Amino acid sequence: MAEIHHLPRRHKKAGCPVCKKPAVETFRPFCSKRCQQIDLGRWLGGNYALPTEEEPDEANLEALARQMMESGRPDGEG
Repeated sequence: MAEIHHLPRRHKKAGCPVCKKPAVETFRPFCSKRCQQIDLGRWLGGNYALPTEEEPDEANLEALARQMMESGRPDGEG
């Protein structure tokens, strides 16, 4: 039987998901604290969402409407 030789895998280092610069171990997968904070802001701001076919329930709609009214902005931010 022939021997199977496995070549070592070369791991391509992924770039920062925000600016595409090389990631820094301290902030991995980001390159800096700044990019880490930008990404967190995007998550908290609702920029990232998973598609779904479920309809939002009435309680969620009411909470969103309240949040929008309290902030005074149509997008609910602020």
